[in-house]
Amino acid sequence: MAEIKDPENTILIELKDGTVAIELLPDIAPKHCERMKELARAGQYDNVAFHRVIDGFMAQTGDVQHANMENGWNPARAGTGSSDLPDLPAEFSGIPHDRGTLGAARSMNPNSANSQFFINFSDNHFLNRQYTVYGRVISGMEHVDTITRGEPPAAPDRMISVKVAADA
Repeated sequence: MAEIKDPENTILIELKDGTVAIELLPDIAPKHCERMKELARAGQYDNVAFHRVIDGFMAQTGDVQHANMENGWNPARAGTGSSDLPDLPAEFSGIPHDRGTLGAARSMNPNSANSQFFINFSDNHFLNRQYTVYGRVISGMEHVDTITRGEPPAAPDRMISVKVAADA
């Protein structure tokens, strides 16, 4: 596990193979960071599936409405839902979508990000300045690399628990 410099702005995601630590970037995307912490603290990300995992591209999760494994996995709807909170305005920046960065998933509307996010498997610079970057994996990327692929995967991996490090 990497050294956690700011526990209030570090997310710990428990996956089947181990823990992924993500350093949030509140100076770059404060609203997205606050939303992730709010949903994590409410337990809304726990047991949510990775519903879109494309080899060499990214792993997407965070559909708290349709991809919660305890409330009924709905592969037909997974990826179409969000939280009960309002959508977020885009917080685009010059931070590149490099391997291990955390990006906000959204619809065609740039101001439609809500609860879904993705972790880049590789440098995806074609996404730069089009999708909000609001964190980066500081340890556990090897666990992200083993997430089951598919759109959606037949037997999706899930986030077992998601916590703010300050609360863990």
